[in-house]
Amino acid sequence: MQPIIQHRARMLLAGFSFFGDPFHSHAGWTEANEIGRLWQRLERLAALPSVQNTLFASIAVSYEMHLQNHETPQTGEFEIFAGIEVAAVDNVPLELCVKVVPETDYAVFTVRGSETYGDEPVLDNWLRDNGYRQAFPFFLQRYDARFKGVDHLAESEWDILIPIARVE
Repeated sequence: MQPIIQHRARMLLAGFSFFGDPFHSHAGWTEANEIGRLWQRLERLAALPSVQNTLFASIAVSYEMHLQNHETPQTGEFEIFAGIEVAAVDNVPLELCVKVVPETDYAVFTVRGSETYGDEPVLDNWLRDNGYRQAFPFFLQRYDARFKGVDHLAESEWDILIPIARVE
């Protein structure tokens, strides 16, 4: 799996967040765990007439952020954020929170179907073998029209964006 190195400007993402072990009730790709529930909340909000013609007018791309902290390796708990990119925070509904994603370089890996299972060692090895380190304690999953849903993973494709910096 070879990534494309891509520089991305700062992004503003509006969405919902969960902190803890998102797999404590259900493991894997399912709408029954905390990650699936975040996406369901976002879809319900996007369907409300009061927000349909605002920032949710044309959701073509959405993001899932996995944000770790210093206790993550011991506890297995981390933050999951599901959202969409917005141009400004002025019209973000009160129900949503906003993440400011820093400008940086990314290693962008495109994954297909079941390739995503167990990718972490592959991605970590790629970073090490190519003289990079993770620049920030998060990664993004970018979903667009290529993603067909959790019930159709085998036919789906999406991107994993890892913020990178050269090892010095």
